[in-house]
Amino acid sequence: MSSRVALRPRCDRCYLPSHLCLCAEIPRVQTRTRFLLVQHALEIRKKSNTGRVAALALTNATLLTHGSPADVLDSSLFAEPGTWLLFPDGPELPEDTPPPRQVVVLDGSWSQARRMSQRLPTLRLLPRLVLPPPPPGMLHLREPSHPAGMSTLDAIARAVELLEGPQTAAPLARLAQLRVQRIAECGSLNREAMSQNR
Repeated sequence: MSSRVALRPRCDRCYLPSHLCLCAEIPRVQTRTRFLLVQHALEIRKKSNTGRVAALALTNATLLTHGSPADVLDSSLFAEPGTWLLFPDGPELPEDTPPPRQVVVLDGSWSQARRMSQRLPTLRLLPRLVLPPPPPGMLHLREPSHPAGMSTLDAIARAVELLEGPQTAAPLARLAQLRVQRIAECGSLNREAMSQNR
């Protein structure tokens, strides 16, 4: 008999283990702002990844893949007028700058996001949407390596709150919290990371 533990079946839609499936809880959130999620190829099947769930929740979102030979990324989408890049740091924009019509979100670890921003030349030219630091006590599925680090879903929820108000963002924030809590209750979350972020 093999000593390897059998892998638990996963939901084909949210990619979580079937017993943690969030599909029934995923809201449909309408936004004026369009979101382009650029997911690093290494993130596609990770349980800790939240970009796919965010794309399922947003009616005005497209999920793209970077770094996969099977999927050629159409970077011309980033050149549309009114496109900004959601990023932890960047220069401040004048107060009278019109809000973005489209926001590019890099979905991956901090190192993956940084490399994507460097390897996709069009992104370097975009204005940056910089969020305030995450509030104390925010739970993470993995320990962030950047002071402003947070999950893709959390970041999108805060961007929507900033651009379109707390009422529109609330379902996304609840979904992010539910996801962390559900995985934590099953013992799959790094509890040390949880205690450090309380």
